[in-house]
Formats: sequence, structure tokens, C-alpha cells
Amino acid sequence: MSDLTATTDVDSRLEGHRVELTGYCYRMLGSAFEAEDAVQDTLVRAWRNFDKFEGRSSLRSWLYRIATNVCLDMLNAGNKRARPVDLTGPTPLAQAALNPLPENTWLEPMPDGRILPTVADPAEAAVARESVRLAFVAALQHLPPKQRAVLILREVLAWKASEVAELLDTSVASVNSALQRARATLTEHEGKPADAANPLDEEQRKLLERYVAAFEGYDMAALTALLHEDAVMTMPPFDLWLQGHDDITGFMLSIGASCAGSRLVATSANGTPAFAHYKPNPDGPGFVPWAVQVIDISDGAITGMHCFLDTPRWFPLFGLPDHLDDDAAV
Repeated sequence: MSDLTATTDVDSRLEGHRVELTGYCYRMLGSAFEAEDAVQDTLVRAWRNFDKFEGRSSLRSWLYRIATNVCLDMLNAGNKRARPVDLTGPTPLAQAALNPLPENTWLEPMPDGRILPTVADPAEAAVARESVRLAFVAALQHLPPKQRAVLILREVLAWKASEVAELLDTSVASVNSALQRARATLTEHEGKPADAANPLDEEQRKLLERYVAAFEGYDMAALTALLHEDAVMTMPPFDLWLQGHDDITGFMLSIGASCAGSRLVATSANGTPAFAHYKPNPDGPGFVPWAVQVIDISDGAITGMHCFLDTPRWFPLFGLPDHLDDDAAV
């Protein structure tokens, strides 16, 4: 085999693990861009040291060891990402103010295609989707870094305790103890899980169709009918979050009134339905990016509208166009 062929083969083998490694690093770090940086660092380290990889473990295990060490190094800085609902109580509409916090404060959304590898087993696919939900990833941020790694490897990726112990250079007893503590902490912070939404069932599809019609028509009565009474609306990078359909629709008719006439384009993020939100272009025809909306559904109602407003970062990540023409948005 020529050197070029061998190099291409190594590149291909390493690249084949990119999506699952990105999902792992995203769960660890809570940041889309930090996760991609961590995976790139992992693959570069693996490529440089591939001649030292002697096959004593599987290539996949070796890559996860490298990725875990990269993530643990990144987490030593102590930053813990969060959602607005993790930092404060809800803001009454009368006190609503848009106060931005630094980018590294926030848990970030992630396109499904970058973190969810294709798997044949529906049950395995369902676990993967549940484990990238915003609420689950936010709950993971409450765990110390090594507990976080243990829980993801054991509960999400179904590694054996002995395999995790080998990866972390520790004992099986230590892994089991860390998992028990992690489960207890996660139970405190995760909250009620959203309904499974991939593939969408007929009721969920109709709910989202009605949501799009209500939002694009700016019909607050119709929107209210779709929202759970305790629904939340978040808008990172602002720390403000609203709870209850009265405050959400009241905000949309006041501070958020410029969203009237918007268009929504379906996408997917964090294992849940999502939309690219385009507002009418204030400087000409068509529509311009405003937010990526990640939608939570539970018990036949919308329980969360998580609107990520930093569109120069999110729209390229999701492969979304930076402009919609009038005729393209009908």
C-alpha cells in the first residue's frame, strides 16, 4: 500500500467517527463550536499518533479516550453553560428587559445531523435523541466533568463499567459510584422529559403546522391555544425568560412586535423540531435571519420556545440561507 493510500485510509477511518464524537463532546461541553473544536483536536491528535496505536483496544475506544481527555482539559477552566431558566426565575412581562450575557454563558443548539449518527436500532436512536435535548444537556452541566463522562458513556453510549474504568484509568467501583452520584444529581435538575418527536406522529405534525400558521399570521389567540399554560420562551443571549402564554403573547405584541409577518423554515436541532425564524427585511424586500427556534412538545402542547438569536453563528452552522425572497417564503 502506498503512503498516500495509507494516509487516505487513516483519514477515512478517523472521519467515520466524527459525528458520534461530536455528539459526545457536545454533551460534555454544551457548546456547538467548542464540541467541533474538541473533535478536530481529537482527530488531529489521533492522526499524528496513529502509528503508535497498536490495536490493543478498538479504534473507537481509543478515539473516545482522546476526546474525553480533550474535553476534561477544556472543562478545567470551570465554565458551566446554562439556559436562561437555569439562572433566574421567570420575568414578569411588566419587568421584561433585554440584558445580554456573554456567549460562553449559554448552552448552545446543535443541528441533528452533526451529532446524531445514523443507527438501525430505533431504541438506540431514541436514546441518542433524548440525550441531546436541551434540558438533558443542561442537566449534564451540573455534574463534575468526570461524572459527566461516566454518565454519558454508561447511560447514553451503553459502555460497560469495565470499559469506562479502562478509559478513565480508574476502578470499576469508582465508575459505579460516580454513576450513582451522577444519576441522583441529574434527577434533581432534568425536569419533565419532552415527548418523543422523531419521527413526528400525526398529532405532533398537525400541532407544528398550526404553530407555523399562528406564528406567521401573528395570531395570538391561535398561538395561545397551542401553548401549555406553563410554556416557557427563552431568548439567548438575553437572560430574560417568560413563562405562561399570557406573558409570551404579551411580549410578542410589545417588545417583540417587529416579528409580525415573519416566516418559519423547518429544521431540526437537539433531537427536537426546530425552525429558522426570518423577520421581514427592514431595509428592502424579503426576509432576514432572526433566530433558530428549538421547540419542546409535551402532552399535545408546546411547552418550550427556545429562540437563539445570534444568527451570524447559528444559520451557517445549520446550513440555512442568509436571506429569503418574498416568493420563496410563501
